[in-house]
Amino acid sequence: MIDIKEGRIESLLKNAVERAKFNNEPQIISITKQINNIDPLHVFESARKFSTNRTFWTSTADDYWLVGAGSVHRITASSDRFDKTEEKWQEILGKAIIHNPFDVPGTGLLAMGGMSFDPKGSKSALWKNFDESSFIIPEFLLTVHNSSSYFTVTVKVHPADEPEKLADSLREKEAVLLSSPDYFPQEVDIQSTEEIAPDEWKQVVQRATEEIRHSTTDKIVLARELRLKLSANVEITAVLNNLISSQPNSFVFAFEREGDCFVGATPERLVKLEQDRLLSTCLAGTAPRGETKAEDDQIAETLLHDEKNRSEHDFVVKMIRQAMEKYCSDVNIPDKPVIYPLRNLQHLYTPVSATLNKDFSIFDIVKELHPTPALGGVPRDTSLEFIRKYENVDRGWYGAPIGWLDSSRNGEFAVGIRSGLIRGNEVSLFAGCGVVKDSNPEAEYEETKIKFKPMMSVLGG
Repeated sequence: MIDIKEGRIESLLKNAVERAKFNNEPQIISITKQINNIDPLHVFESARKFSTNRTFWTSTADDYWLVGAGSVHRITASSDRFDKTEEKWQEILGKAIIHNPFDVPGTGLLAMGGMSFDPKGSKSALWKNFDESSFIIPEFLLTVHNSSSYFTVTVKVHPADEPEKLADSLREKEAVLLSSPDYFPQEVDIQSTEEIAPDEWKQVVQRATEEIRHSTTDKIVLARELRLKLSANVEITAVLNNLISSQPNSFVFAFEREGDCFVGATPERLVKLEQDRLLSTCLAGTAPRGETKAEDDQIAETLLHDEKNRSEHDFVVKMIRQAMEKYCSDVNIPDKPVIYPLRNLQHLYTPVSATLNKDFSIFDIVKELHPTPALGGVPRDTSLEFIRKYENVDRGWYGAPIGWLDSSRNGEFAVGIRSGLIRGNEVSLFAGCGVVKDSNPEAEYEETKIKFKPMMSVLGG
């Protein structure tokens, strides 16, 4: 990684062009500056004027926002996804010119993206624009951290590029991004819904309970799909705006690939890394919210003492502990969970913190944690084998790691749940539940209906 001193953008680009000529290959340069505060949603909406590869990420509880526009470079991998993505990322960092005077997570050179739930799982044309692993280095990046805003321009220069012309082009795009959009998107209405093979799904749940009773498998997580048709093409910015206002304590995200967009509001952090300090969270065990505070408190108390949900939660805590102890020191886990309230649902919640050892990266932790027992099952291998054989749903990026990482050893990944894939005026929503030996297919079906609600509510349902 090469840091350079402050200077005008032309001189910074000239430096990069000279390096590209010397090495006879394209050169990535990243330049970060602080700017006046601006609405991240406005930047995301303005970016549609020149890009079909936009990215949005926010943790509203932390006042943290990322908006990516365009694509300078895409890191993809189909096999050994975690190791190869990390290897390619480190190769890029080793050659990049990074001008970033700010010690702020998510500034400087950054990659945003995700992976499919299972590269060996059922496949369809639904997710054709989403690779098994795909991380984009955006051309333009807005970072909002503790109410301060930063703007990063990343460009891949070539030996024949002219710095002045390149700088003018970047300024023109920056002006578009940082100005208010011509209009703010309007909401649409749901015209029709289609449950994909609900009866067959219940039969698979029943088969899973029998499998668990007669084998060493403890739990199998099964997902299903609900398809919506809308009155017009879905406006992603409007969906994000609704999710931000209606789903506090969540990670609101959008990953756009050639116009198709995976969007949602997940409450489940997989892992957060700041320098060497690591935070993971166990969020397993689900119940609805009550109509009154008394009812809500009663449901929460029941959830805290429910044998099935506590067992499901303990599976995840145990797995996270094992993963952390393999790569970290100073692992700290509370003795019992607390309630994590969302608008439509409440969950059992346990935070896990640790110090990541120097020889490892965030991808080592993501690889170890995915899929968690809350999304795959226990044991992992046998539950995944059952899912591949019987689930018959192309999960794509649903339930998979999504997030970002920067050039200063910071990053954050969440689990892509409470989500949907938007394609024009059609949306595929996904929801799952953990099946154990005493699970009732009808009850599990009703649980998935509850989990569809956050996305349904922001799409006009």
